[in-house]
Amino acid sequence: MATMLSGPGMPPQSGKAEQLVVLCHGYGSDGNDLIGLAPHWQRALPGAAFIAPNAPERCQMSPGGYQWFPLTRLDPAELGRGVEAAAPLLNAFLDAELERRGLDGSKLVLVGFSQGTMMALHTGLRRTVPPAAIIGFSGALALPEKLAAEATGHPPILMIHGEQDNVLPAARMFEAVMALAGAGFAVRWHLSHGLGHGIDPDGLEIGGRFIADAFRGAFRTARGGERWPRA
Repeated sequence: MATMLSGPGMPPQSGKAEQLVVLCHGYGSDGNDLIGLAPHWQRALPGAAFIAPNAPERCQMSPGGYQWFPLTRLDPAELGRGVEAAAPLLNAFLDAELERRGLDGSKLVLVGFSQGTMMALHTGLRRTVPPAAIIGFSGALALPEKLAAEATGHPPILMIHGEQDNVLPAARMFEAVMALAGAGFAVRWHLSHGLGHGIDPDGLEIGGRFIADAFRGAFRTARGGERWPRA
């Protein structure tokens, strides 16, 4: 029997959910880590429900946490195998949570951190109904060479990274931005100066604004890559 994901959530302020924001945590963490973003964004998104599922496997390097897939090194082949193996479980979770709330897939936003960013990008870009947006904090793009053949839509994407990240260097964000823009996606990016492998107040504010703009359709005609917000 397949594992069904679960994790902490936060209901919408307005009552019935009009949108769903799913937060995918990083390697060795759990849903309690990222659900803490929800209170920062809820005021601007009163109709959004938030949920942060625990990844499907106990983490090999951090037994108290979870992993979407094993990591021994940042080898492209290993990342590709990992996201492909875990994507069906995340997709099943997304389908179930949308159905439970009576929402169409276009009312979904995926947010990831680190390994969760890899999952959000890989899964979100291949869903039958593309999400309203994807946000990746401190992450990277797996299998860029398969995007053209496998992408099912072009949701707007925001990549945010710490300038001093020594876990996943900021170069990985710029590689992702170039690959996504080259494949025709509307991708924005923001570099948080002085930040390591984490999320700072600027990233929180920018991410929340991006979600609100995406839900109101502000990026429908955009293409290519650009710094965001514009200087």
